Amino acid sequence: MKKRKTGETDMRENASDEWEMDNNRTGSLSERIRDDIEIRLHDRMAVSDEELAELIDDRIREHSREGILNLEDRLRLRKELFDSYRKLGVLQDLVDDPNVTEIMVNGYDCIFFEKRGRITLWDRKFRSEEELEDLIQQIVGRVNRTVNLASPIADARLEDGSRVHVVLPPVSIDGASLTIRKFPESFDMKKLIAKASLTEEAAEFLQVLVRSGYNIFISGGTGSGKTTFLNALSGFIPASERVITIEDSAELQIQHVKNLIRLETREATRDGAEAVTMRDLIRASLRMRPDRIIVGEIRGAEALDMLQAMNTGHDGSLSTGHANSAADALIRIETMVLTGEGGLPLAAIRRQIASAIDLIIQIARLRDRSRRVMEITEVTGYENGEITLSPIFRFEEEGWEEAGAGERKNKKRKEPFADGIHVEGTLRKVGELKNRRKLLLSGICTG
Repeated sequence: MKKRKTGETDMRENASDEWEMDNNRTGSLSERIRDDIEIRLHDRMAVSDEELAELIDDRIREHSREGILNLEDRLRLRKELFDSYRKLGVLQDLVDDPNVTEIMVNGYDCIFFEKRGRITLWDRKFRSEEELEDLIQQIVGRVNRTVNLASPIADARLEDGSRVHVVLPPVSIDGASLTIRKFPESFDMKKLIAKASLTEEAAEFLQVLVRSGYNIFISGGTGSGKTTFLNALSGFIPASERVITIEDSAELQIQHVKNLIRLETREATRDGAEAVTMRDLIRASLRMRPDRIIVGEIRGAEALDMLQAMNTGHDGSLSTGHANSAADALIRIETMVLTGEGGLPLAAIRRQIASAIDLIIQIARLRDRSRRVMEITEVTGYENGEITLSPIFRFEEEGWEEAGAGERKNKKRKEPFADGIHVEGTLRKVGELKNRRKLLLSGICTG
């Protein structure tokens, strides 16, 4: 039997006591109905949602004759059974909650979720490890991915584009791990301005640069909003252009461009199908006559292919990556290129980066859990063995305001984090764009 830390066990048991009391009344009945439905569905090739709902209602009526079920129990049982077949079972309520941004399953009996920036232990759980693993197989199977003992780690996505990451035992010691990062609502730049992620002045500046074909790299930490910002930024791409998106898991939502090709990587399968990597897709995209290439996120050797694409006439390309500052982003790209092409001299790599990337947008998640553009920096060239940078916009914190206090607290950055605060600050213009060549070629700027 698996042993867990005493404190963790107590927390789980306390959180789930109330749910257990309600669940015991209908638990065994649910299992009997499920077994009955399985028998009736065994020889049927396909069942519509309406037919499944009708079958569930019929079985609930039949089985509930054994004991009295009130209306609330019947509705809950109906939803639970339907969700287990067509949706995500016990997790469906969290998936349906628009304020939940992340779901973390640490074994069948421990579920956490993030809501409005706070992580909370949920008072519900799966009935067994088998039920959780069945759900995992259902999720990865929908996107033709495989996860098993031989290959216990997998990435997938839900129908709405939400990211899914799976780790199975024995790699995950305390049971299967399932992490779902929900796909955020579609944000355009107006919504980001309304949320104070950036200023209207900065957004107008970026619109001009995107339309002029500047190559832009968005960097930030995990959960900082890179993909959300990339989605909003892609809204500035002229609708007449041919765009190719390349992603590990398809998340971008570009609606206004009709001439759009969406490509997604594929893992090798047990039946002999070869893996299709980011490098494969970037190289293939170059033969598809793109006006722009959007690489969802670079994590490895494909960084060199992205740089070469930017340097071979595909202006206006966009990508994202993990880094804590604009300078760190350049170091990360250097490292990724070296990982795949160890024979290239560092000076050659830096020249490639300086020639390919025109602008770096740094995004961060602040201590009040807001997501802000921290810096917009121009890559100005390569001098004395180093890539040179010139900041154009920079976020300046002015203090913070305590929620509900009714008055502004004139505190500075060094104040310790406190719940219920709102960071005050703005993205200020601190410099001018130096490389105006693409502006002139596009006809947007005449001097």
